[in-house]
Amino acid sequence: MSTEELCKAVCTVARDAGAFIREERKQFKSSAIEHKGTNDLVSYVDKTAEQQIVKALTPLIADAGFITEENTLSITGKKYEWIIDPLDGTTNFVHGLPCFCVSIGLTYNGKLCLGVVYEINLDECFYAWQDGGAWLNEKRIYVSDTIALKDSLLATGFPYTDYSRMKPYMEVFDYCMHYSHGLRRLGSAAVDLVYVACGRMEAFYEYGLNAWDVAAGAFIVQQAGGKVCDFNGSDNFLFGREIIATNSGIHNEFLGIVKERFNH
Repeated sequence: MSTEELCKAVCTVARDAGAFIREERKQFKSSAIEHKGTNDLVSYVDKTAEQQIVKALTPLIADAGFITEENTLSITGKKYEWIIDPLDGTTNFVHGLPCFCVSIGLTYNGKLCLGVVYEINLDECFYAWQDGGAWLNEKRIYVSDTIALKDSLLATGFPYTDYSRMKPYMEVFDYCMHYSHGLRRLGSAAVDLVYVACGRMEAFYEYGLNAWDVAAGAFIVQQAGGKVCDFNGSDNFLFGREIIATNSGIHNEFLGIVKERFNH
């Protein structure tokens, strides 16, 4: 199976999980909500979707590892490793807000090589494979060609458990309020990332994220011609719990703003 064929197979897995999530949303009751921690919600929908995804991915690559949000399966140290968020945007889901997705990334020797993000409500499947470009529902996508922050729309995510870096976070937020087209908080980091990839937004920043939140979306941004890094400009965004993703035109400007405030 070629990498492109593998990616298309993963799209099918994501869409199937998304179909299950969509149907469950129609009858979802708040009594099904569980709390993994403060403001960290989960339900049987996340858990069942993840089980479905793991079962469908297992035959695609022999002896692959798995990093999963709901701990369906945890196997690390493998050449290939799947990184799965079965329902990114769970809080949106449980409140009936239409922005949530399935996110599936794949690494090879620790490097991202494939990503699929299926936004369920709009039936939009974003995907990319190594050196294959980035795609949305069979159409090639690219980051925007905007070259200045003042002409940019930005995305972020609000910290909900770790408030230790709120001061620099809000300093960036304040600057961007004054010197951009505005900021949006959609409630799904994976969706924020793919919206940068397809040019709907120019940049995204957030801290406190896990690998399953960003793996697929970050790779799609890269394959769409964008830049992804941590708050220092290095590549420790997958497990470093902080990420900046931008188009190429505003990358240096935005990175400079974040670095100045988070590293002084």
